[in-house]
Amino acid sequence: MTIELRHLRYAVAAAHYGSFRRAAEVLGIEQSSLSRRIRQMEDRLGVAVFERSRSGVRLTTVGTEILRTSRHLVDGLDHMMASAKAVRRGEAGRLAVGFYTSLSAGNLRASLMEHARRFPRVELRAVEDGRERLFVGLEHGALDVAIVTGEPEVREAGAMALWDERIMVALSESHPLSANETIYWTDLRGETFLLSKREPGPELRDILLTNLASPGIQPKVVSQDVSSENIMSLVGAGFGASLICEAGIGANYAGVVYRDVQDDNGPSRVNYVAYWQKNNDNPALEHFLKVLQEPYPPTRAADSVAPLRTHDPSP
Repeated sequence: MTIELRHLRYAVAAAHYGSFRRAAEVLGIEQSSLSRRIRQMEDRLGVAVFERSRSGVRLTTVGTEILRTSRHLVDGLDHMMASAKAVRRGEAGRLAVGFYTSLSAGNLRASLMEHARRFPRVELRAVEDGRERLFVGLEHGALDVAIVTGEPEVREAGAMALWDERIMVALSESHPLSANETIYWTDLRGETFLLSKREPGPELRDILLTNLASPGIQPKVVSQDVSSENIMSLVGAGFGASLICEAGIGANYAGVVYRDVQDDNGPSRVNYVAYWQKNNDNPALEHFLKVLQEPYPPTRAADSVAPLRTHDPSP
């Protein structure tokens, strides 16, 4: 014959109020039902937990020890149930976000901070990696969402277009063009560009070729198998120029300046997209996608790829 949770809960309430009647009122049950359950618990334990009198009830010596343990059990179970409900609502739990952009500034950093402010009980795991490895992480369930540059692609995963950012040119402080607030692509012909082989270096290389390549003329691009931070260090040392997304200019590198780069239509920009698996049942994911979406209404391209809905949060 087992002791049930309600036995413990009734006993804890009775000990707290010193009265079966008051405890029953607070719990919203009949006094006779509470009294019967406590008596049942005492019978199963083989000891008297309460001393009863006309003025109320008080714990026996044995009952005091039993209730000390009972309170821990009831409180622990209440905490577990509250935590489970919070996880189900996406207000607690874990969220793995993959990216290869900079977190020194920009929209992704702002979105992560806003999500943390609204959902402080959700533990964020940030993963920085290349595009293909991020997509593998999504497929294997290691990541909940991946944020990359480019236009939305038709994939098995859901997709949502986010913000766009300006493309900046990084120059050494001693470069003649560093005195200009705005630089045009035509000003950069003949420059040596240093780009990382790692993301988003390959995409920046495509942007560079689109704007500077012409029949018989190719810009000089030196690909380095180093991080974007080390690329900036090389730029500051005068080994060449580079391109960087606007989010990356929040980081300062010795001897490096950033300038807008434009064509006749204005600043050059790069788009960002969020991808996730449609069968992802992590309730925290939907909240994060909504935070991403709020300041940046989805474009028609994003709507044609996948809806925002990820799962049904109802019990």
